[in-house]
Amino acid sequence: MEELMTEQSSNVATAVYVQTNDATENEVVAFGRREDGQLAPLGRFPTGGRGTGEPHLPSQSSIVLSDDGAQLLVVNAGSDELSLFSVGDGGLLLSDRVASGGATPTSVAIHGDLVYVLNNGTPNIAGFKIDNGRIVELEGSARPLSADNADPAQVSFSLDGRTLVVTERGTDSISAYAIDERGHASGPTTIKSSGKTPYGFDFTPDGAMIVTEAFGGALGAAAASSYSLTDPGRLAPVSGSVGDTRSEVCWAAVTKDGRFAYVTNFGDGTISSYEIARDGRLALRDAVAGSTRLGEKGIRDEAISRDGRYLYAIDADAQKVFGWAVGSDGALASIGAFEGVPQTVAGLAAS
Repeated sequence: MEELMTEQSSNVATAVYVQTNDATENEVVAFGRREDGQLAPLGRFPTGGRGTGEPHLPSQSSIVLSDDGAQLLVVNAGSDELSLFSVGDGGLLLSDRVASGGATPTSVAIHGDLVYVLNNGTPNIAGFKIDNGRIVELEGSARPLSADNADPAQVSFSLDGRTLVVTERGTDSISAYAIDERGHASGPTTIKSSGKTPYGFDFTPDGAMIVTEAFGGALGAAAASSYSLTDPGRLAPVSGSVGDTRSEVCWAAVTKDGRFAYVTNFGDGTISSYEIARDGRLALRDAVAGSTRLGEKGIRDEAISRDGRYLYAIDADAQKVFGWAVGSDGALASIGAFEGVPQTVAGLAAS
């Protein structure tokens, strides 16, 4: 097996978290991670809210960890709420639950103590602060997207926290907001996506943003593109659409050193890998770097562990979490599949 990418580990528990998105009682399903990447069930932890109860929640980052891994945020798309957990060695403790500031929250972002929720049904973004284990509304922080038909997929902060980005599938656009010292967002400044149906994205340590493009689910049309941040709240294209030859790409994860990106292709159960140049330009490395069930639909949300050694992804239709070791050359090596998630499973965060 290739040499594994490593990074200094933190003191927080090493685990993988997903949400059930259950319409009656949403829960977080937690798995403990062993040194070899294997997962073992830690338990289920009610969010206090409700999911949609439908398979394939159409978003990235419906569940996220704080920068230090000590807190976990989960959107409850069915009850229009946001839940906050504190993370411990033995599992999760529900700290707070508040209204999301809009309808049908599907994605959430955190930087320090600042949180923004993406409400797909409104559509808007709404800001909050975490204060002593409580979620406090950031008054006057709600902002609209570029259009009522935006159909947003993901919200996330740039690594420096000065920009908040939302991908808009309905308008084939990407909206960016500048964040001021109070945590309020100004904008959006909206640009057309390089390709159609921009979906999930992630940032490199140097600030390049890698975005997947589903092209409406057209067969063999899946692609990714990249952008740079020219100023807070302003994006500029770097790489145009670079195809991966697969279908229905949606989710993106960038390695800790910023050299590779992995995108999951729902249409055929595959993961494609891209090489990322120093200037943020993309080149396809492997059309099929890994797979859950090759040729079968179902692979969805993914995340790389905090130490950079492992990639995990859910296959909702198989009702499993799959894992791979991440090689220093970007190659993926399967470490197995782990049961214990429902067909409505959504989101994935890894510490």
